[in-house]
Amino acid sequence: MLDINNIRKTFNAKTVNQKIALNGVTLHMDDGDFVTVIGGNGAGKSTMLNAIAGVFPVDSGKILIDGTDVTGLPEHRRAALLGRVFQDPMTGTAATMQIEENLALAARRGEKRTLKIGITREERNEYREKLAALGLGLENRMTTKVGLLSGGQRQALTLLMATLKKPKLLLLDEHTAALDPHTAAKVLTLSEQIVTEHKIMTLMVTHNMRDAIRYGNRLIMMNEGRIILDIAGEEKKNLTIEILMDAFAQASGEAFANDRILLS
Repeated sequence: MLDINNIRKTFNAKTVNQKIALNGVTLHMDDGDFVTVIGGNGAGKSTMLNAIAGVFPVDSGKILIDGTDVTGLPEHRRAALLGRVFQDPMTGTAATMQIEENLALAARRGEKRTLKIGITREERNEYREKLAALGLGLENRMTTKVGLLSGGQRQALTLLMATLKKPKLLLLDEHTAALDPHTAAKVLTLSEQIVTEHKIMTLMVTHNMRDAIRYGNRLIMMNEGRIILDIAGEEKKNLTIEILMDAFAQASGEAFANDRILLS
């Protein structure tokens, strides 16, 4: 489970640049939940993911992952519990290393380093099988440097790396925003396939209303550092963009006016 209890984060406190990024965010997720997160610029979406990942400490509140209080743990101490895919396809992989070497690094996340052989034959066969399931032909390019891959191929590889050890929680931070529509659709389909198959608890931040409605079993909307909408079950299945915008207006007391989202 994921339990976020009343977390708060203010940047540049007590200065003219003060920004309240998280304003008492509380969220509970059960194993297998696939929650999409949407909201305007500065709503707190990525800040919430960064707080969960330990990129910075929160000012107050608690964060528990699978019953473990990680609030005071640094980012590297949470790595064994989390998988994450970023917006930039260049983030999350080592560009100068081969595909199979990147997968080996992901497979050894959280383990002690030893002097044993880098990649065994059994591991190489396992990686080839998992890459083949992506349907991108990467299983035949395992010794290719990752920096030579296209953005979509790299995001698919990063997604595989992030879920190779089945994390307790997967964080997808606008992971298709930098891709063209066709490639983005393919990566989203792969994301849903992997999350559903392995029943991985997932938080997916997106700026695309259609994607937020289509994917996952639950949708939350953020505004000014708070969760103002939480929609699940049949209500989410019946959602439309118009209904979502009306719900935002009722919950926030203002019309939704974010060009980036409305144009997606």
